[in-house]
Amino acid sequence: MVTPSPAAPTDPTAQVESSAPAAPVTTAAARADGSGNGDGDGGATSTVTAAAEGHAPSVDTAKATSSWPRAVLVGLSAFVVSRLCVLAGAGVRASQVTVDANLDPERSPESPLSLIAGVFTQWDGNWYMEIVRNGYPRSIPPDITYFQLQARAAFFPLYPLTVQVFDRIAPGSDTVAALGLNLLLAVAAVLLVGVLARRLYDDVVAERAMVLFAVFPGSFVLSYAYAEALLIVLAAACFWLLLEERWLLAGIVAALATATRPNGVAVVAACAVAAFIAIRRNRDWGSLVAPLLAPIGFVAFQLFLGRHTGETGAWFRVQSEAWREGTSFGATAISNTLSFLTHPLESPSDALTAASIAALALGLWCLWRKRLPWPMIAYVAVIVALMLIPATVTARPRFLFTAFPLMISAAAWWPRRDRAVWDLMLVACGAGLVALTALYGVFGAIP
Repeated sequence: MVTPSPAAPTDPTAQVESSAPAAPVTTAAARADGSGNGDGDGGATSTVTAAAEGHAPSVDTAKATSSWPRAVLVGLSAFVVSRLCVLAGAGVRASQVTVDANLDPERSPESPLSLIAGVFTQWDGNWYMEIVRNGYPRSIPPDITYFQLQARAAFFPLYPLTVQVFDRIAPGSDTVAALGLNLLLAVAAVLLVGVLARRLYDDVVAERAMVLFAVFPGSFVLSYAYAEALLIVLAAACFWLLLEERWLLAGIVAALATATRPNGVAVVAACAVAAFIAIRRNRDWGSLVAPLLAPIGFVAFQLFLGRHTGETGAWFRVQSEAWREGTSFGATAISNTLSFLTHPLESPSDALTAASIAALALGLWCLWRKRLPWPMIAYVAVIVALMLIPATVTARPRFLFTAFPLMISAAAWWPRRDRAVWDLMLVACGAGLVALTALYGVFGAIP
């Protein structure tokens, strides 16, 4: 287990002031964020910071080198187990369809693989696959509803475009390409979460962060034909580049993220905060390239859709008419949560909202105790705001899942001696992952 040096600060990214006569040494991570940590067992200081203060790293190089492969192995093993949980949940829907087919003499049962693929491409997956196959509509009728195929204009383009490219090189159907692509993206997401956690803390926190990320109930979306996996990969890569002060690359990756999902605009806030800190501390005006490039994906999609359909603001109209997206500024989330507390067995949707709010509260507590770099905090703030603002579908596990930096804070804050409660939480997450996949599979609630 990696332990911090007693003389080292608990903040993994704070600027270092050396007691030696030499000029202070500042890491790139410190310049990019300027965050500090609260109290809590389980924090660690990076070897870069420790060396800059004149202290030897708390763990020898050989041990540090050997613990990272173990962390990766544990994280990927947890991911494999989590996918088995998702398959178990999808099996509930597959069993239901098979039983119905057996009772109907005019229907023939589908193959197990076809049934599972059907679960993983339902809900928003249907819309993404429609874009993969037919592209965006040339026109959008007035008073459009989500029963009309033109409503696919509400979905952002980068994921279906990536599926189309992957389908050209991967064997099988476009459905196989979409699900296979998300499997690869999911593995990349798990590893990137671990890399970020290791950069900010240590191998133990990285291991825990990867495990929690893999089994969190909202991770069901990594197996669906949804865009969240791609967004998380791009957001995590953007954070890394911001910490490295690779402003141009960070801006390019952020621009791709804003073309992935509506809440991808959260990376714009991350880039803006990182640039503000870099300018304030080092007069690094070149950092402005990141926030200037970041919104291009969102803007380009709006311009393309307007030109393609011949209607300016087409996306906003589809969101308003077909999906009934309004604003409640958190009132819907509060109302649904209170409804669950007074009538806990009445609505699965209310139960999901209440569970998401509870998980959010725990995540924010961990973030307060183990504060992350300010760009990550800005990203989380925007993700949470966009989750709570809508008046229709509000707090949901998959929306909270995209605020994945909270899981790094949770992994860092959770006392390492408290293994029993940690393990119980992971078991509860696994059970929730099965239940959530099954619930969505049988159309028991909106994801």
